Amino acid sequence: MEYPFFEVPLLGGGLLIGVVAIFHVFVSHFAVGGGLYLVLTEKKAYKEKNNAVLEYVKRHTLFFVLITLVFGAISGVGIWFSIGLVHPMATSALIHAFVWGWAIEWIFFFVEIAAAFIYYYSWSRVSRKVHLTIGWIYFVSAWLSLAVINGILSFMLTPGAWLETQNFWHGILNPTYIVSALIRTAVAISLAGLYGLLTSTWIRDDEENRAVLVKYNSKWLLTGMIFIVILGPLFISSIPPLARFISMGGAAAVTLFAVATVFLSALIAVFAYFGPFRQPRSFTTTFAVLFLVLGFAVTGITEWTREAVRKPYIIYGYMYSNSFLTEEFISDENKARIDTEGSLSLVKWRRLTDVDNLSSTANKETFINAGRELFRVQCEACHTIDGYNGVLPLIYGWDREKIEQEIKDLHDLKKFMPPFIGTVEERQALADWLNSIKDLQEEEVN
Repeated sequence: MEYPFFEVPLLGGGLLIGVVAIFHVFVSHFAVGGGLYLVLTEKKAYKEKNNAVLEYVKRHTLFFVLITLVFGAISGVGIWFSIGLVHPMATSALIHAFVWGWAIEWIFFFVEIAAAFIYYYSWSRVSRKVHLTIGWIYFVSAWLSLAVINGILSFMLTPGAWLETQNFWHGILNPTYIVSALIRTAVAISLAGLYGLLTSTWIRDDEENRAVLVKYNSKWLLTGMIFIVILGPLFISSIPPLARFISMGGAAAVTLFAVATVFLSALIAVFAYFGPFRQPRSFTTTFAVLFLVLGFAVTGITEWTREAVRKPYIIYGYMYSNSFLTEEFISDENKARIDTEGSLSLVKWRRLTDVDNLSSTANKETFINAGRELFRVQCEACHTIDGYNGVLPLIYGWDREKIEQEIKDLHDLKKFMPPFIGTVEERQALADWLNSIKDLQEEEVN
């Protein structure tokens, strides 16, 4: 616990990361699929000698650049900013494990940005062959950027042999790397179709080409959805048993979100087939916006579920969601220190200085203060007090003894929760503090 704490009232740090990440994922995957879309649609226009489609691609390129390079880049910075504040230990671990991976990804990202700008500004300024080559350079660099990031993200759920070797390639090429990369590519293709449906409905002066492009874009959406449906069960079968258990009934909220992901994805596919694919002339901008909203909802729910099934870890089998290392990786020195002095002794940025050695003779105020500090250290990465995922509704109506018993058996009762780490006195202190704020809430309610 080497870093200070970043507290986000009501929302919580996890939700803050989630909100920023969902927006970024929704745009960054379009940055990949949209690159392929631009090149293939430009080739389609040349092959069919269709100037109307070519003009559409040019306009779509401006839309693409503004969305992906402006909003996408800003939200990407937002992710680094938020994870660095909320989960500095995990961020540090990922940087140390994959520093060369990040460096390579940044090179791909630089090439991606440069190629996108050149592609946009070189319309009608270079030959068709050169322009298409620039487009391919963009797409390949964008996909390679996704491939590297996918390795790091999938590593967090399935680190595989890295837990024994700490080898870079064992971490990147982890058990779910390939299936995750394929799913993300399919998502990118689907999002290219979703965004394309929006821009194609903006065509007002050529109903024939508008209908052609609407149907063409629906094929992109449906193609991606088909691959997602095929690859989804393969991904579920590749994740750790506990993660699979959590997604299939082990945690009710996670299971509901997993079901919602499947339902909304199926809804989009059905609407896409009977709407823009079968009735392209009737498809309007309003429907396109509705598709985008549904697509955003699926993205958000899926990302939330992917994060949730990783619990109780933030890096599976290596680091718990509250940034404590698992028993296999915490040093013997720190184990002994926790057993004798308590978990707060490892926290460099704690607010209190008189809680290193709690004992049964400590006064009530000391216990209460230590309990508040323990909540910050062991619970606040996922929970707020009375906001998102608030702890107060979870303990409402419990007495002091039940609270302590739940803390003691936390991991056994709820496998998605990390175990309480610390001495008996620290556990009692946390129970005392939780009981005190619970009593205040019950007084207000009554």
